[in-house]
Amino acid sequence: MATYVLLPGFWLGAWAWRPVVDDLRGRGHDVHALSLTGTGERAHLARPDTDLETHIADVLNLIHYEDLRDVVLVGHSYAGAVVIPSVADRMPERINRLVFIDSGPLPDGMSHSEFVPPEERTRNAELVRTEGDGWRLPPPPWRQLASDVAGLPGDTLERLVRLSAPQPWATATTPVRLTEAWEKLPRLHVLCSFPVEEVQKRIATVPAFRHMATEGWAYRELLGWHWPMFDRPAELAAILHEAA
Repeated sequence: MATYVLLPGFWLGAWAWRPVVDDLRGRGHDVHALSLTGTGERAHLARPDTDLETHIADVLNLIHYEDLRDVVLVGHSYAGAVVIPSVADRMPERINRLVFIDSGPLPDGMSHSEFVPPEERTRNAELVRTEGDGWRLPPPPWRQLASDVAGLPGDTLERLVRLSAPQPWATATTPVRLTEAWEKLPRLHVLCSFPVEEVQKRIATVPAFRHMATEGWAYRELLGWHWPMFDRPAELAAILHEAA
C-alpha cells in the first residue's frame, strides 16, 4: 500500500480527482485529494492575499497533521509547477516521489504566470481586472475547451462548469522559492498535451524547463486532454499505481 496526496491545478478542487481516488483506493492505497484554499469546498476561504505560500501551507499541514510518510505527491498543472516542488523542498523527509501531471517544476524565482506566453499573460491579467474583482482569475470556457475531446463522461462538462471556482490570482504571481533539497527525490512526468519528443525540444530551448534537463527524468505518455483525470482517469490511476 502507498500513500498519495493529489493536488489539482487552477480552478479545481479535490472533487476533480474522484474517479482516480476511487480507483487507487480500490487497489488498497491510502489516498488524500486536497482542495487548496479558495477552491472546491474551500472556495469560501478565498481572499485577495491567498497566494502560493497559502497553498504550500495547505499541503504541509495535511502531511503534518495526518502524519503522512513516504508520500507520493502528485500535482497537476499549476500544482505540479510550483506547489509540489515547494512542499518537497521544505519537507523532503516525508516525500517518496513527485509526480507531475502535464507539468514540470519551474526554476527558483519564477512565477506560474510568467510561464505562459506574453499575450496569454496579458489576457489573464485583463480578465482578473474586469471579471475577477481585481484578484481572481475566472474559470475558462470549459465547453469550448472540450469541444474536440473524446472520451469525456456525459456529466463532466456540467460538473466543471458548476464546481470550478475562480483562482486567486496571487497564487499565479507569487515567485517560487526553492533550494536544492527537493531535487534529490525521484520524479515522474505524465505527459498529456505534448509527446515526449516535443517536451525534449523545449527542454533544450526554454529555460523554464531546465529542471527536466537531466538524464534521470522519467516520463509516461498519456496523450489527450490537459486534464487526464477527466478523459482518462483509469489510465492515470494505473500509472500512479505503478509509480508507487
